[in-house]
Amino acid sequence: MTAADPPSRNDEAVHLFVERMAMAFAEVGFPRMAARVLFTVMSADETLTAAEIGERLDVSAAAVSGAVRYLTQFGMLVREPVKGSRRDRYGLPDNPWYEGTITKTGLYKNFIDIADGGVDALVGRSTPAGERVAEMRDFFVFIQEEIDSLGERWRARRAATGHGGSSPG
Repeated sequence: MTAADPPSRNDEAVHLFVERMAMAFAEVGFPRMAARVLFTVMSADETLTAAEIGERLDVSAAAVSGAVRYLTQFGMLVREPVKGSRRDRYGLPDNPWYEGTITKTGLYKNFIDIADGGVDALVGRSTPAGERVAEMRDFFVFIQEEIDSLGERWRARRAATGHGGSSPG
């Protein structure tokens, strides 16, 4: 290898990274196949088709299909059509961790709205059940506010550390 040659990947070590990260994510409730797909795409230098992802993971394209659907719903993967083909290529958005965690917090808004209705139905905080539901609602309000603040701080840190460039692929 000369100084001009790019370093070669250690495919076995990359596979181990993908499987270990997928297992760690699965241990906290993330679907294992979705995690495997996510880290396979993350560890690729280019976008991949479902067939290429399946080949790297030694699974069927059907197994990959559900995982990419899950990941695209959360903004963790982006789908690009292949011109002149029915196939799509999958890659990461510019900032997948932000996209998957900070921008997808409509979940908390929904919890807050439903809990508000529960508090009303339980006559406010005047009963033990109403107090419990109100506290749950207040917790989700707090989480939403903190996530918004975290997003602002993350964007500032990301810009300061030079991670704002676009991903290859």
